[in-house]
Amino acid sequence: MAGRRYTPRTQPPTRTTVRGGETRVPAPTPERTPGRPTPHTAAATRTYTPPAPLHLGLTLGPLRRGPADPTFRTTPDGSVWRASRTPQGPGTLRVTAQPDGTVQAQAWGPGADWFMDQLPALMGELDDPEPFEPRHRLVARTAHRRPGLRLTRTGLVLESLIPSILEQKVTTDEAYRAWRLLLRKYGEPAPGPAGQELRMRVPLEPRAWTLVPSWEWHRAGVDDKRASTIIRAAKVARRLEEAADMEPTAARTRLELVPGIGPWTSAETVQRTNGAPDEVTTGDLHLPGIVGYALAGNRDATDDDMLELLTPYEGQRHRAARLILLSGVAPPRRQPKMRRVDIAQW
Repeated sequence: MAGRRYTPRTQPPTRTTVRGGETRVPAPTPERTPGRPTPHTAAATRTYTPPAPLHLGLTLGPLRRGPADPTFRTTPDGSVWRASRTPQGPGTLRVTAQPDGTVQAQAWGPGADWFMDQLPALMGELDDPEPFEPRHRLVARTAHRRPGLRLTRTGLVLESLIPSILEQKVTTDEAYRAWRLLLRKYGEPAPGPAGQELRMRVPLEPRAWTLVPSWEWHRAGVDDKRASTIIRAAKVARRLEEAADMEPTAARTRLELVPGIGPWTSAETVQRTNGAPDEVTTGDLHLPGIVGYALAGNRDATDDDMLELLTPYEGQRHRAARLILLSGVAPPRRQPKMRRVDIAQW
């Protein structure tokens, strides 16, 4: 009909695409909208111009640990908010993509200046997608439909390592719940408007993780093995944080020196902290089947099968795996969802 504007139809996120980093960020709106914090004077501001098209949701999406993550929020005005414990102290970052392609950033708290210095790396400026060449039609189609994907580099190891440890051997819902409960109880309010108006929390400092009582781990559904691994990691946090400046392989080796941290956990961590394009996750319950099904119709693929299928993407295997996840193609479920076990009821 004349006068009507066509709006492309978009599919809602699925568990597969969310794992690939899909996070919906509303289009920026100049007027005040419900759910947008009231204006506050930021401690630091910066306007950043990406060297290439940038999609905030796809780039920062892997940092979100569930829809109610206390450290991550999106608001109706098109902003993405993050709360972190930086080397300079707690900080809150708000970034908004502008119509002219720039990113407007504001930060609060002692870590505000650190956030401004690290903004290009967080926005994926250190990521080089040029060597990536799609070898499968599915991957090529997804890359075309998902422009602006960049691999973020947070430079903060513990804030990615601990939720990755929580995700070991349990469902993502259980891990997200544990992360949420522990931060709401022990994390401090995020600096600036995010703390009160968005109820965001800053992750605990390393020593605070070691002081969480055993019964609180239990109430959050965290077994002794994972709790002990987190405590061991927190005790050597300073040495682990050095991994953010290492090459990904060396960084994983450093992390895996801590008992309880294996290849799955180290890969999930350095993908976020180091922006590692080739560190594909092995030892995962679902990823080999998803990659095998998407590329070869093999839903029973093993880690070896997955790595063989990703061989043409050597050097960019993590990027290829993310695009496969973002395609939404996954084998149909043939058994009930993994049952959630609440150890707090034991």
